[in-house]
Amino acid sequence: QVQLVESGGGLVQAGGSLRLSCAPSGRTLTFSYYAMAWFRQAPGKEREFVAHINWSGRITYYADFVKGRFTISRDNAKNTVYLQMNSLKPEDTAVYYCAARSGATMTEDREYHYWGQGTQVTVSS
Repeated sequence: QVQLVESGGGLVQAGGSLRLSCAPSGRTLTFSYYAMAWFRQAPGKEREFVAHINWSGRITYYADFVKGRFTISRDNAKNTVYLQMNSLKPEDTAVYYCAARSGATMTEDREYHYWGQGTQVTVSS
């Protein structure tokens, strides 16, 4: 069973930064074959797409509400995907999940095969 493990969440003031990381554990997948994405879920809301990155790292895509503030990247040699979050706002408060899928990147969470358990990000005003 492939499990993704996120880290890097925490409490930060508005305007601050955090960097999330995600790497597979257990039966390791061939990381470089997989498109990766970040989603988030705030209390009382549905999970929503944040950003995705293709297998090579050359193609990225962001939800409008994070464009210019968040950057997704990956290091295939380290089997890790990152989400650099700058200029954080209280409305960014959520549990952030990373996900993996073989094939092309997608924005729908149902298209992803593997998920992490999430890391809490809390932005205070």
